[in-house]
Amino acid sequence: MALAQASMVAEALRKAHGLAAHAIETVVVQTVGDKVLDRPLAEIGGKALWTKELDGALILGDIDFAVHSMKDVETGLAHGIALPAVLQRADPRDRLVGATSLADIPPGSTVGTSSPRRQAQLLNRRPDLKVVVLRGNVQTRLRHIADGTVAATFLAAAGLDRLGIEAGVTLSMGDWLPAASQGIVGITCRADDQKMLGLLKAINHPDTMACLQAERALLAGLGGSCHTSVAAYASLEGGLHMRAELLSPDGRDRVNGELRAGDSSAEALGHALARALMERATPAILQSLQPAGSA
Repeated sequence: MALAQASMVAEALRKAHGLAAHAIETVVVQTVGDKVLDRPLAEIGGKALWTKELDGALILGDIDFAVHSMKDVETGLAHGIALPAVLQRADPRDRLVGATSLADIPPGSTVGTSSPRRQAQLLNRRPDLKVVVLRGNVQTRLRHIADGTVAATFLAAAGLDRLGIEAGVTLSMGDWLPAASQGIVGITCRADDQKMLGLLKAINHPDTMACLQAERALLAGLGGSCHTSVAAYASLEGGLHMRAELLSPDGRDRVNGELRAGDSSAEALGHALARALMERATPAILQSLQPAGSA
């Protein structure tokens, strides 16, 4: 997946600046998130496991820019790191693999996912199901479906499409919101690298960036952790508009809401919707928003 996304960015840069095919070198940086596959990310360090090695390589000058799935990037960027560009958003929705619908998953079945958001959403709709941790690349997860380890799982439509894999049933946005920033590829570089900032800004997709800023502002306003079950999606249909929901980890409690930006900025919209959700959040939801280890 990472290589496919890096190739997309390299091609966009070549087209924007008329670069030769060999002008951009791809450097593979393996992260802790790639290596530890038997535990949820929330238990071993959270989203930073996908980014800290890349941030370090940037700061040291080993690479000039890094390519990320933005749903895996912490809300606050590391000091000295900038996000000057995102590619146009791909399909942001989830796909259910192993069943034709949520209702068709056999009662009492085991479903695999490592996402607190997906687990809470599923248990909210199907409390009879059992959820187990399922990590690894797309092919590994599909293999677990085929061999019956789990009855079903969820995968991002964008990732499947980028890999050319046809699998699963796309879940309706009206019934099942995705993770904030899902389907968005972002590019980071050193904040003081003016040349690279200029090169990358040329491939930025402004509409996608506005939606990303709104969704990340929502997360920042909630102040949650990797244990938090948050779903959100912003769009520019009829002006900037965002829907979001918060759930307790067991899926029993759920609050949702939506706002339009009006004259406010993308960041202001995200913060406003976060406040609106927090005002209606139940004690179980509020507890899940507390950093791990806090009272």
